[in-house]
Formats: sequence, structure tokens, C-alpha cells
Amino acid sequence: MVVYDLEKIGSQAAHAAFILSQLTTVQKNQALLALAQELREQAASIIAANETDLQASQKLPSKFLDRLRLTPERIEQMAVGIEQVAQLPDPIGEVTRGWVNHAGLQIVQKRVPLGVVGIIYEARPNVTADAAALCFKSGNAVVLRGGKEAIRTNLQIGQILRTALQKLALPMDAIQVIRDTSHETANQLMQLTKYIDVLIPRGSSRLIQAVVQHAKVPVIETGAGNCHVFVDQTADFAMAEKIILNAKCQRPAVCNAMEKLLVHEKAAAEFLPQVAAKLIAAGVELRGDAQVQQLLGQQVIPATASDWDTEYNDLILAIKIVPSLTAAIDHINQHGTKHSETIITNDYQRSQEFLAKVDAAVVYVNASTRFTDGFEFGFGAEIGISTQKLHARGPMGLVELTTTKYQVRGTGQIRQ
Repeated sequence: MVVYDLEKIGSQAAHAAFILSQLTTVQKNQALLALAQELREQAASIIAANETDLQASQKLPSKFLDRLRLTPERIEQMAVGIEQVAQLPDPIGEVTRGWVNHAGLQIVQKRVPLGVVGIIYEARPNVTADAAALCFKSGNAVVLRGGKEAIRTNLQIGQILRTALQKLALPMDAIQVIRDTSHETANQLMQLTKYIDVLIPRGSSRLIQAVVQHAKVPVIETGAGNCHVFVDQTADFAMAEKIILNAKCQRPAVCNAMEKLLVHEKAAAEFLPQVAAKLIAAGVELRGDAQVQQLLGQQVIPATASDWDTEYNDLILAIKIVPSLTAAIDHINQHGTKHSETIITNDYQRSQEFLAKVDAAVVYVNASTRFTDGFEFGFGAEIGISTQKLHARGPMGLVELTTTKYQVRGTGQIRQ
């Protein structure tokens, strides 16, 4: 597919979006169940395409290969995810408020689809199915532009979903995967204001910032996760250790993994040596400020100024000892990416202060940052995790893929 085809793709998507906006909830749910079944039946072809992508990407770091790799179990998870989306309440048509104004006009605000959603993403082929399902259920057409590393897998998944729609006499162009992975095509997609209503980037901070800086289409900024866990002086150390190991080690390459550990100076001497030993045993490279180095010695590498702003997406953790709750909050607000932040404490008032003052999409008390996820929040799947404040924030599900319009009924009123 070449660059100039994007005008045609956008036009086809806009036409499909209009048809989708008129479907009933029953029609959409039946279609989603058919999409899930088609994925299961065609799993072998997806695995074959994915294997070709993996062979062509062997030079990539292992953390990227893990995101790229699909297994029968992961394909089943994709199918189950689509079925779960089918079970979710349909936000389209929901009346969010209604009233009669001074002139007797009946004013109702209802949820409607955004229209055409563009998604630019990297080596995460599961995004193809998740995004298609969420957009379809919310009445939106979707144009997907994945990275070159997963192009064969993405195209195969996209074709399977399109075939399922065709069998149901529904518009195939509700789901379109762009074949051309060049920067020129991505740049043109970012400028396609005539057809694309919103653009959602998913991937590295470099990708996200490139889209934010160059797009003319409205962008929902997602993903970058320089997430912190702060261990307060009143923390339960056993709980803190469990949360830290989960937040850092379960899946270190994802955006909701912990990247920084802050420890109150009154807890550091007792707590840090024991948790450091567990982290090192789990293969984590530790970097620390001067106080941490003094406490842990050669177990840690000196942290540089850039460490506090870096999203590692790896088994690397920077540790800082702070003198107070206020210092922890200030550090997080200065260096965080407004994604997910956690305090571990047994003091209710201190937890309330942390919740109120930390500026992030999701703020936790005594829980792992790894829960920032559409599935874990009960959304079935997610289109991304927004780190901005307009028009959505945090894990984005069906409701975040809608906008509203006013429907006004009168009896001949004119404005005086």
C-alpha cells in the first residue's frame, strides 16, 4: 500500500463509521462474537505470520520480541477479550443529562461515537484485535498503522476480522490495517484531518512524542510510564516488598511497571537492604543516589540526573531516599510522566495527602502500579492509557471512545 492510498482509506473508514453508528447493540455484540470465533479458527495462520515476523526481528532486544510473539494462548486471550467487550454495556445512546430550558426546549445530551479512530503503534499485535473490538463496539471505524516488526501479523489479524465482518454483510472497512510502514505514511496519517477524528499513539515515549509534535489530527497522548513506588515511614515492610517485586519484575517492559523506588529516610536503614537483596536475586540492576550507595555499597550503581526521568522498560530500578512525604510528592510531580504512582503506608492521613497532591492519571495506596490496565479496571480491554487531561485520562475503554451531542426538541420556539 502506498502513501497516496490514505485518502481512499480515510474515505472508506468515514463511510463505514456512519454505518456502524446506526447499528444496534445486539448487532454489534453478535458481530464481536463472530470476530472472536474467526480468530480462533484462523489461529494457525496468525501463528505462521507471527513466526515470519519473529524471524525477521531477531536482532531486537528480548523485551520487544516478547511483545511481538503470539502463542495459541495469547490468541485465545485476544478472542476472550473480544467476547468480554461484547458483554460490556454499550455507551452509545446513553443519555448523560437532560432538562427543559427557560424557553421550553427539551435538551438531551447523548453519547455518540467519535467517528474514525487512527492508531499508530509498535510491535504489539494484540493491539490490532483489542483496538478493533473496542472501536467497533463504540461505533467507530479504526485505521491501524502498526510497526514494521509486526506487519505480517497485523495484516493477518486485520484480514481475519475483515472477513468476519464481510460474512455478516457489515462494512469491512470498519477495520483497516495500513500495509505501508514508512515514516511518510505515518506522517500523512497524522495530517488526515478530513477523515480521522482522533489519533492514539501506543508505544515508546519517542513514538508518542513524535505523534504529539507532528500531528494535525487531535491526539490522545498515551503510555509513557516513569512510575514510582514510595515506601512511607509507616509502611508494612512485608507488604511493601511484595508490591515492589510485583511492580518491577512481573513484566518490566510494560508502561505500568515501576521504574523508581522512593524510600522515607526513617525506613531506609531497615527496609532497603532486605528489598535490595530480593530485587538483585530477581535480576534487577539497582541504581541509587548518594545515600542509597552509602547504605547498600557496591550493590548499586550511582544514579545520574537523567535516571530520574528515564523509563527503562527493563530490569533496572533507580532508588532514592527522601526526607519526607512532601519531598516524595515533589519528586514524583517533577519527574513522573503522570501515569501511575503508589504510596505504601499505614497512615490514613498521609495516604490522603498523597492521593490529593500527586498529579497522575492513577494514584494508588498499598497496591501495585501494574493494575493500571483496562482489563484490570473492568473495561474488557483498553485502547491505551492516557497520561493527559483532555479528553480522557487513565485506562481508556468504551466510554472514552465516545463524545456527546445535544438533541433539542421544540414546539416552534424562537429566540427573543
